[in-house]
Amino acid sequence: MGASQLTERTAPPARPDLHPKRIAGPPLAGEANAHRSKARGAARPDLRSPISRWRRFGASITTRLLVSYVVLLTISTALTLTVVRQILHTRVDEEIMELLEQEVSEFRRLVGGDDPRTGEPFGKDLDAIFDVYFRRNVPQEGEMVVGIVGDELRHVKRAHDARFPLDRRTDLIAEWARLERPARGEIHTPLGVARYLAVPVVLDGGGETLGAFAVLNFPGFEHAEIDSAMRLAIATGAVVLIVALLFAASMARRVLDPVRQLATTTRTITESDLTRRIAVRGADEVSQLAGNFNEMLDRLETAFGAQRQFVDDAGHELRTPITIVRGHLELLEDDPQQRQETIALVTDELDRMSRIVNDLLMLARSQQPAFLSLDLVDVAEVTEQVHDKATALGDRGWHNERVGRGHILADRQRLTQAIMQLAQNAVDHASSGDRIWIGSAMEGGEARFWVRDEGPGIALDEQDRIFERFARAGDTRRPSTGGAGLGLAIVRAIAEAHHGRVELESIPGAGATFTIVLPVSQPSLLVGEEP
Repeated sequence: MGASQLTERTAPPARPDLHPKRIAGPPLAGEANAHRSKARGAARPDLRSPISRWRRFGASITTRLLVSYVVLLTISTALTLTVVRQILHTRVDEEIMELLEQEVSEFRRLVGGDDPRTGEPFGKDLDAIFDVYFRRNVPQEGEMVVGIVGDELRHVKRAHDARFPLDRRTDLIAEWARLERPARGEIHTPLGVARYLAVPVVLDGGGETLGAFAVLNFPGFEHAEIDSAMRLAIATGAVVLIVALLFAASMARRVLDPVRQLATTTRTITESDLTRRIAVRGADEVSQLAGNFNEMLDRLETAFGAQRQFVDDAGHELRTPITIVRGHLELLEDDPQQRQETIALVTDELDRMSRIVNDLLMLARSQQPAFLSLDLVDVAEVTEQVHDKATALGDRGWHNERVGRGHILADRQRLTQAIMQLAQNAVDHASSGDRIWIGSAMEGGEARFWVRDEGPGIALDEQDRIFERFARAGDTRRPSTGGAGLGLAIVRAIAEAHHGRVELESIPGAGATFTIVLPVSQPSLLVGEEP
């Protein structure tokens, strides 16, 4: 049954059984995606309500970081100020006791000395000792010095901020007058707590207590100054905390901006749009996360693009053979000879469909990391092997033009496949007996493999287009090869998978030279990479 018979006869209407209806079963991929989208939309809360907005605000990383930062800084500042205040109070108390002991020590030296007015020992004249001491002594801030003769308070000298009527505390004066050994303590007064050190006065070693000497200090003034400084520190700390909070909020927004962009980008990504990317600034961990996410989107976009390309190419290229097969099967008659011719034609179309599918799968896999199996390849060995294999492709004048010396990191089988495809392409477009040259060279850190023919050449405006899928040159270049137009696309895919390229030099009527250029070494990321 010839093609003319097919065009003359009218095909019967389509049979119902050739278009089976969809039966009950699992949903298709598009329907499943639609159902999942509806389910996600139904389960998603209303983000416009005030409660949802507050929940989102409280759940944001920025809010949690700032709250943690404020709590940590507040607690650390409060602990620091509390510890500093306690240390300062303790030091003030220690200094006060040192001052009290210093005053008592000076008084004791005076008791053991001579009266500077007469040059004679004081003897038992306790009033004279007190007169000399109180005349020389200048009380420090918050200090009061007391001299008791017998059981009577006779001498008092105080600083301006220690004006406490001690003479009203007759019980304390009587207690000091009866002392037999030094006594320390504190008393509560309207001016606050006063610490004192009191010692009995015994002259000439007679063992008789003639009076007492006491020094008091009111540390409330020093403590008040400390507390005032602490309040100022608290106010300053609050201002610093606010400034630090604003600065931290700004830094948090800047640092977490890639994360927000990540969330925004993921919400806008669909199966039909994977072009959105995150702006990467800096080199910190969050920026690295954004960069990794962009790389993942690149891989997904490449994978989805390859999938769409495969589906589009398969639908485009398989439509014709499927139509031919279906038309001949619908017109199949009982004549054995016509049946045999139809079976032969259908078989040929099915073989062509199989080749197309295999080529499309090859192109789809070329964009996957596991497409190549890298190993150390001897350039000369590959060149000679390809030459030997190419001689079986057709009756042509095969020549080994040049053999490069060296090794490259490449996939031997894929590289051989690409060069053999160029050789087959040369055979298809060269006449019987025409010469075809195969060669290789190592130049400038690159390996070059070329196939040169004496065919009709390629027009300049077609030299870029012929590497596209299903592209064919003009009628003079491809008269009757019957190919699907995927061969050169596969060659380019293999070269680009090696991080290389394909170069073409051709003048119409003077043949063409196709050159595969590969780097000597591959990026370390691809070496030993597992699928």
